Amino acid sequence: MPVAYSNVYLQSAGMFLPGAPVDNVGMDAFVAPLNRISERIKRRILAENGIQSRYYAIDGEGHTVVSNTQMAAGAIDDTLKLAGKSLADISYLSSGSSGGDALMPGFASMIQGEMAAPPMETLSVHGVCAASVGAMQAAAMAVESGAHRLALSVASEMPSRLFKRSRFAAQGYDTDFDAHFLRWMLSDGAGAVLLGGPKALPQANGLRLKLKWTHQRSFAGDYPVCMQLGMTADRSKSHLDFPAWSDAEAAGALSLRQDIRLLPHLFDVCIHEYADLAYKGWVPERGIDHFLCHYSSDRFIPIVDDLLNKAQLAIPRERWWSNLAWRGNTGAASIFIMLSEFLQKEGSRLKAGDTVLCFIPESGRFTAGYMLWEVEHDTHIGKAPQAFSAQKPPPSNELADDALPDVSSIAPPHDPDTAPSALAPLLTELASIWQDYRSRVWRTPLLHRIRTRQLQSADYVRWMSHWIPQVREGSLWMREGAASLTGDYAALASLIDLHAGEEQNDFKILHSDYLKAGGTETDITRLRRNPGGEALNAYLHGLAATPNPIGLLGAIYIIEGTGQRIVPSLLPLLRTALPLPPDAFRFLEYHGANDEHHLDRWLMAVQMALELDSTATAQQAILQTARNTAAMYLMQFQHVMPEQ
Repeated sequence: MPVAYSNVYLQSAGMFLPGAPVDNVGMDAFVAPLNRISERIKRRILAENGIQSRYYAIDGEGHTVVSNTQMAAGAIDDTLKLAGKSLADISYLSSGSSGGDALMPGFASMIQGEMAAPPMETLSVHGVCAASVGAMQAAAMAVESGAHRLALSVASEMPSRLFKRSRFAAQGYDTDFDAHFLRWMLSDGAGAVLLGGPKALPQANGLRLKLKWTHQRSFAGDYPVCMQLGMTADRSKSHLDFPAWSDAEAAGALSLRQDIRLLPHLFDVCIHEYADLAYKGWVPERGIDHFLCHYSSDRFIPIVDDLLNKAQLAIPRERWWSNLAWRGNTGAASIFIMLSEFLQKEGSRLKAGDTVLCFIPESGRFTAGYMLWEVEHDTHIGKAPQAFSAQKPPPSNELADDALPDVSSIAPPHDPDTAPSALAPLLTELASIWQDYRSRVWRTPLLHRIRTRQLQSADYVRWMSHWIPQVREGSLWMREGAASLTGDYAALASLIDLHAGEEQNDFKILHSDYLKAGGTETDITRLRRNPGGEALNAYLHGLAATPNPIGLLGAIYIIEGTGQRIVPSLLPLLRTALPLPPDAFRFLEYHGANDEHHLDRWLMAVQMALELDSTATAQQAILQTARNTAAMYLMQFQHVMPEQ
C-alpha cells in the first residue's frame, strides 16, 4: 500500500555534479580499457545506453577529487540555497546510497559531520537506485506527522572508484562481462530534496509541488541477485569470508556486477506493480502529465513503453523526461538530479492540476519505487486562484452581494473523490454528515445575523465568551482520549498528543480577541459555555474516558472542519460588519489558516486507526461520534444569540 500525504510539499530540489562533463571519448582517461575486448564491450554498451556525457569525482590518475560525502554536502548546499534556508532550519536528514566513503558509521551521519550541521535526526538508507525513494519517504513521513517542519533527503553515488583500472590488477585485468558492463553505465553525482508543509517555495508562475504518495516494494523473495558488490561471481562467497580483502579482490568479490540477463524481468515486475496501483485507484484516471523514468539505458525505453501500453496505462512519449544522455546514470541520485533539472528547465510549462510521476526500478534484487506529485496553486503568496477570489474582500468597506458565501460552496473537510480508495467509504459518509451539519449551522440565528450584516460587537463578544471555555477544554479531552488508547491503538497516542499540544494555548488567543472586542471578564474561569457547549464538553470527556475511544476522530472531523471550512467564509463578513481592530479576529484567522494542517494530520490518524482495527468497529465509531458532535456543535451555535 502506498504512503499517502496531505501536508508534504517540495521546498526545493538541488544537485551536485563533480568536475566537467566527460564525453564518450574522454571516458578512457577515467575508466581505462582492461584488455583487448574492453573496447568492443564499451562500443556495444554505449551504443545501447544513449549516454553522451557523465561526471566523475576522480581524476585521470584515479585519485579522489571530491568524496561521496562531499558530493552529498554539495547537493544539500544547492538545495538549501534554492530554498533560502540554512542548516539551522533543518531538524531531519535522510540519505540514500549504495555506499558512502566508510563502511560505517551511516552515510547520513558522515554527511552531517562533513557539514558540521547542528544536532538533528538522521537516517541512512542503504540500497541501490530505490534507496532514494526510501530516504525521501522517511523524510516525507517526518513532515507529514508534524514531527519535523523541514526535512532533507539526499542521495549520492560514487561508483567511479570501483571502475578505475587498478582495481582489476589482482585479477590480471581479466574479468567477466557482468563486471565490465557497469563500468560504461554508471557515474558520479548527488541530488537532494527539501520537504516541508504547505508554505512551499513557489515556482516563478505561482505554483507549488505537492507530494501525493510514495510507494516501494521489493521482490527479493522472488528473484535472484541481479546487481551486487561484495560477493563472488557465482554469489557463493562474501568478501568477508576471504582471509584478506586482497584475496577477495583477486577472486572478483569486490567487482560491481550486474546480471543483464535478468534485467528484462525487472521492468515487467515494476509495470505490473504500477498497473496494480492504477487498478486500486492511486493513479489519476486521466493519466500522467509528466513522466520522469529512471531507466538505465535507452534500450529499455521501448520495453517500458510497450509494457505500459499492454497494461492500458500508456503515457505518450512526449510526456517523458530524462537527462540520462547528458548527466549519466548516477544510481540512487538519478531521480533527485532528474527532478531538480526538470523543474529548472520545464517548470515554466507546469500548470495547476498537472501530475508528475517518478518511476525508479532497482535491479539490486528487484525493487519498484514510485513518487507521485501534483502541481497546485500556491495560496500563500498572495495570488490565490480564481476559485478562491470570492473569499477576499474588495477594497471598499462593503462586500458585494455576490461575495456573500453560499452554504453549498463550503466543501467537506476531505473530498472523498480524491481520497485513497480504502478511506473513500468512510469519507463519503462523513461528507454526508457534514453537508447536513453545515446547512443547519447556516440557518442558526448567529449565522443569519452575520450573513445579513446585522451582527453587533456585543453579539461577537457573547459568542467569544461561550467559545473560550469550550476551546480551553479541547486539549484536555484529547489528551484524556490519547491516554485511554491501549493495545494496537496505542500507536495513535503520540499523534493525538501532538495535536493537543498545538491547541492547548489556543483559548488564550481567543480570550485576547474577546478583550479587544470589548469583553470585560479577565478571569477565564468565570466564563461559561452555553447549553450546547456544556453538552458537547460533557460528551467528549465522557467518551475520552472509555477504552480505545477511536470515535473521537469523528469529533475532530467536525470541530476542525468548522474552523477550516466555515470560519474562513465568515471572517471577511465579520471584518466588514464590525468596527473592531484587526487583532480582534486573530483566533478565527489562525484557525482558518492552520486547521487545514490539523485535518491533514487527522487523515493520517484515520488511516492508522482503520489499519489497526482488528474488530471492524472503528469506522462506525467515527461516524457515530461525528453525528453526535455535529448535533451538539449545532446546539452551541444555536444558543449564542439570546432567546427572543
